[in-house]
Amino acid sequence: MNCPLSRNGPELRDRQIIKLAIMAVGGQGGGVLIGWIESLARAQGFVCQATSVAGVSQRTGATIYYIEMMAAAEKQPVFALAPSAGDVDILIAAEMMEVGRAIMRGFVTPDRTLLIGSSHRALAVSEKAAPGDGIADAGEVVAAAEIAAQRFILADMDRLATAHGSVISASLFGALAGSGGLPFSRGAFEEAIRSGGKGVEASLRAFAAGYDVAEMGGTETDTAPEAPAQVIVGPQAQMTLWTALQMRVKELPEPVQQMALPGLVKVVDFQDCAYGAQYLERLEKVVARDTATQNWSLGIAGAKYIARAMTYDDIIRVADLKTRAPRLKRIREEMGAKDTNLVELTEFFHPRAEEIASLMPARMGARWEASPKRMALLNRMFKKGRRLRSHTLPSFLVLYFLSSLKGFRMKTRRHAVELAHLERWLTDSLALTKEDYGLAVEMLKNRRLIKGYSDTHARGLSKFAKVSGAVEMLRGRRDAADWMRRLREAALQDPEGKALDGALDTVRSFV
Repeated sequence: MNCPLSRNGPELRDRQIIKLAIMAVGGQGGGVLIGWIESLARAQGFVCQATSVAGVSQRTGATIYYIEMMAAAEKQPVFALAPSAGDVDILIAAEMMEVGRAIMRGFVTPDRTLLIGSSHRALAVSEKAAPGDGIADAGEVVAAAEIAAQRFILADMDRLATAHGSVISASLFGALAGSGGLPFSRGAFEEAIRSGGKGVEASLRAFAAGYDVAEMGGTETDTAPEAPAQVIVGPQAQMTLWTALQMRVKELPEPVQQMALPGLVKVVDFQDCAYGAQYLERLEKVVARDTATQNWSLGIAGAKYIARAMTYDDIIRVADLKTRAPRLKRIREEMGAKDTNLVELTEFFHPRAEEIASLMPARMGARWEASPKRMALLNRMFKKGRRLRSHTLPSFLVLYFLSSLKGFRMKTRRHAVELAHLERWLTDSLALTKEDYGLAVEMLKNRRLIKGYSDTHARGLSKFAKVSGAVEMLRGRRDAADWMRRLREAALQDPEGKALDGALDTVRSFV
């Protein structure tokens, strides 16, 4: 996506100093990218100066990397330490939010700035915290960028890099080369990567993908290799069970299969194949009440939300995810750590008394939950939380031990509570199928309100109870399903539940 101007980037003939800024958050390789640019400039006989100004935190402010360069002259130039509004030739933003921030700060101007951005999103805390879909509209940022920049090149640089086994800094470097914004040849850019000596081949592949996209004005091509299909592996006995479960999925209506297979994978990964069989048993009961004339809407909703209900977040699950090798590998890659670097990790745990009691055997946990004195004792013991430095053996072993309790999970208080809640939800939803099919579907979809753990989970349960509890006020109305959907959407609007309370008052007013 670009303006109808020369692809040679900003007009630099009247300016001796080229000013380039990079806005990136942690893990996006901004330091690597500025290092390549500095190495490139010096190798081409330019003098330059590179600086960086760290943001407040990963999602409340990007680190701004800034470099000024010019062809070597008799007199040593005096370079600035940071970019100024209205005085940037090239701005590289490693994520859509950073594109918007660059424009808001005045770094992008239509008279001179080449803007290169990645269209992918790394969500802000405020976007993640929203009960529903809190993701900001990227379309508004794109529209503003097309007006604010002299030239605008936009593509999913993160996807391009990942597809070629590299990180986003390499594809952004390629986009910079392909844009013609710097007076250096493609070979000079590639030599800067080679001189780094780390992950050269993968970086060059991602560089080439970014170069091609920029050369086409920001249009992504189909040259990126497809991501490999997920491969399920395990002991022969478990693989036999897994194959049998897959065959059961194929017996379901085709529209339901498309949702049931990912749901089955999620459930089996959470526990085991026996747990996956329980998922299919529940789903088959839902499908038995559905028909093709209704486009299998009940079965599709059941396939999605039964899987979500069965894969609740507990301490065992959290510990399991934090000790998996792919997570540790991803962190090292995001931090740009080399084999010789030690990466230190600190995990923050602040379990409530309820989370501790939930790990106990079902009957024991119920007795503890019923005793205020015992719950107060658990609060005193754990209210300060824990910081586990999981790169050390003792802390890692604590997490590993917790994750190993997966086999005990079915006997815990938490599982008994979740199972009872799931069965009540399914029974209440399916009881409506004969009198109001649409309302039954919406009741299944209400499970979307429950997510997370600790306080987030408690708030979700409260909203679920309020929304689903309105069914008695709505039964018998033609628009019952529509109002149930409206109530759920209101519950997803704000964490405090003010919109939901207002919607419930409206329902009460016409009952």
